[in-house]
Amino acid sequence: MQKQLKVNLDLLLLQRKMKLSELSKKVNITMANLSKLKTGKAKAIHFTTLLSICEALDCKPGDLLDLE
Repeated sequence: MQKQLKVNLDLLLLQRKMKLSELSKKVNITMANLSKLKTGKAKAIHFTTLLSICEALDCKPGDLLDLE
């Protein structure tokens, strides 16, 4: 069975009491692209995007991404 990446964006947003729209403005990423990432429909993510999200949420990439 192949492992998959799980994106914990919902959990991190909830913990930080931040809305997706607020994160979108902070990291300059469209709501549509963040929604794809949040729902696991994104096929790839640039390291610069990952770093921007981590900076905005004050987390590490391992907090955002998990293996299932």
